[in-house]
Amino acid sequence: MGELIDKAKGYGNEVAGKAKRAIGEVTENEHLKAEGDVQEAKGDLQKGVGAVKGAFGNKL
Repeated sequence: MGELIDKAKGYGNEVAGKAKRAIGEVTENEHLKAEGDVQEAKGDLQKGVGAVKGAFGNKL
């Protein structure tokens, strides 16, 4: 079950990060663009953790 939760959180962070980055680009807000990049990277990491948990049968 942890696999699905991590992947869902990862996708959520990835989408939110992309939205922040897009808004930062439109408003020329470098801080918001950087926040978006960080949140998107966090989402990628969470999805990776979920994939590893799935490969090991959620035993991590």
